[in-house]
Amino acid sequence: MATATHRVVRVALRGDSILTHPRFNKGTAFTHSERKAFGLTGRLPHRVNTLDEQCARAYDQLCEREEPLRKNTFMQSLKDQNWTLYYGLLSKHVKELIPIIYTPTQGDAIANYSHLFRRSEGLYLSFPEQDEMEVDFLEFTKGRDIQLFVITDSEAILGIGDQGVGGIGIATAKSAIYTLLGGMDPSKTVPVVLDVGTDNKRLLEDDLYVGWSNHRVRGKAYDRFVDQFMQLVRKHYPHSLVHFEDFGVGNAQRLLDHYRPKHSVFNDDVQGTGAVTLAAMMSAVGVTKTKLSDQRYVVYGAGTAGLGITKQLRDGIMAIDRISREEANKRFFLLDRHGLVKESLGPSNIRESLREFVRPDAEWAGVPTDAQGEIGLLDVVKHVKPTALVGCSTHAGAFSEEIVRTMAAGTDRPIIFPLSNPSRLVEVEPRLANDWTDGRALLATGSPFPPCKNPNGKMYDVAECNNALIYPGLGYGAMVTQARTLSDTMIIAGARRLASLSPALKDPDNALLPDFSEARKINTEVAIAVAEQAIAEGSAGVDWDREEVRERIAEKQWIPEYPDFIFDPVHGEGRL
Repeated sequence: MATATHRVVRVALRGDSILTHPRFNKGTAFTHSERKAFGLTGRLPHRVNTLDEQCARAYDQLCEREEPLRKNTFMQSLKDQNWTLYYGLLSKHVKELIPIIYTPTQGDAIANYSHLFRRSEGLYLSFPEQDEMEVDFLEFTKGRDIQLFVITDSEAILGIGDQGVGGIGIATAKSAIYTLLGGMDPSKTVPVVLDVGTDNKRLLEDDLYVGWSNHRVRGKAYDRFVDQFMQLVRKHYPHSLVHFEDFGVGNAQRLLDHYRPKHSVFNDDVQGTGAVTLAAMMSAVGVTKTKLSDQRYVVYGAGTAGLGITKQLRDGIMAIDRISREEANKRFFLLDRHGLVKESLGPSNIRESLREFVRPDAEWAGVPTDAQGEIGLLDVVKHVKPTALVGCSTHAGAFSEEIVRTMAAGTDRPIIFPLSNPSRLVEVEPRLANDWTDGRALLATGSPFPPCKNPNGKMYDVAECNNALIYPGLGYGAMVTQARTLSDTMIIAGARRLASLSPALKDPDNALLPDFSEARKINTEVAIAVAEQAIAEGSAGVDWDREEVRERIAEKQWIPEYPDFIFDPVHGEGRL
């Protein structure tokens, strides 16, 4: 709605219609002249409030609710009423409220979606109504300049698994983060859930479940359903960005690879997690005065996130240190539920997407195995002597004291990234990793943790390796330039810009990534880097020079401010 350069909006709505429209509603911030023009004088109390006053009132109301889930439902209600107030409040309390509207609290809201349901919050495309998909799609997007679709099939939500139609909650949360931290106009975003059923027994047996109560559709029927949606996007919004979110391990990478040559698409679980981890790793090697290609990486958990991180780190090594893909792959040792991914596991136990990282059995002669011939994490650490240990397993406590101390014995500054979410599933608590390495570890986690106390008494801030530090900027940079694709080089450009802002590069005892309170500024820098790269490589759809990117982005970013309204029933926005 409002931007830094667009302060007057013509609106066709009047009376209750404008008060109940979250895009246009100002509540008590409507001026007296606006109240008269829009028929609101008798519908509002006399005093006109500023946005700051409204934020103060809303924050007081929020603080009366102690439980995070109650705070989450309050914020959702506020968003349903007034977008500008919602984002204005968030922008004043970013670090405090992101965990409320996003991970971890949003996971609880999604798990209880059918019991908390009050009103719809996005586009619901259900498998039984697939014949009407285009009608439903056009009805929802009619008259709107959509620039972003955030889409999920809800199979792998935030570490809590299959959540059926409740996955719309992660799509709306991600869309909100794009607006809050990236500057995306909320009227130009659409959260989408593809309801293809659920294999969650609890939901299937719940009489109040609001989604399609059927086991998940898979195979060719599933692919046709997803493709039906993607063809509608390509047909009606060819310059939009499609963000895939929380698809299952069997579909996430596959769908990304399939649609990437055809449209501008992004998968946060594969690319966003990898990009922010790459930035943190670049900061870590900056502290150690080494290179990415000098490291030996053990990745514990080779699912969607773990493989995405591995590939992003590998691509970063190739691009920055100029070595071949084959040589870069040799730096990685992956473990999944069968232990080390090695040749003798056999084709049935190795996913196709893991094949280029399979270790030859000859490397492991004499290394102990279990009864199934599998090699566990401790023996991998003893044999490899890794300099970097990354956890994406949701296996709480997997990085034991013995494992961490063994790793620390083989490197001066062990790089330890226990990234699993939520915090109760983290592979090792940062304070323990810090203690077991005598304060030498370079740490980053997937959830926020308090600082650790080093042996010298100084507090060490633990970097939060949160995708929201980078994905809004990656997406905005691609969207604002109408890029034909969000390329690997554009993602690496964004990661390099984030890494360059690391506090640890000024003081090695500081965090590897910037504080989350600076997330809006950080994502703007990421967006600028991505846009510059899109222009440099010729994938941008806008005729800009690289030198004007910063100014153009500043002009186009949405900010939570109330514009002046003029009543225009003929040409105004919001008319049916």
